[in-house]
Amino acid sequence: MPYPNLSREEIAQHGEELYQQNIRTQVETADNIGKIIAINITTGDYEIDNDFIVACHRLEAKQPNAIIWTELIGYDAVYAVGGTLVRNVD
Repeated sequence: MPYPNLSREEIAQHGEELYQQNIRTQVETADNIGKIIAINITTGDYEIDNDFIVACHRLEAKQPNAIIWTELIGYDAVYAVGGTLVRNVD
């Protein structure tokens, strides 16, 4: 495992970089906007689902030691507490 002792901040940084540089253009389609993507930051493999838990469990079933970063496809955050989610538009 190449990243065994990462902090939450480091996991977030690696996950965001992977998403932006390697995955985003493949998954930001009309069908996927608003869905959750769970990304294994050590392999770059991912699962997409409407449900956060389902996406993570499906990825963990294939890769039990996965270090997972999640993202809401097309938005700036996964959840909004006391606010609204902002849609990413290029």
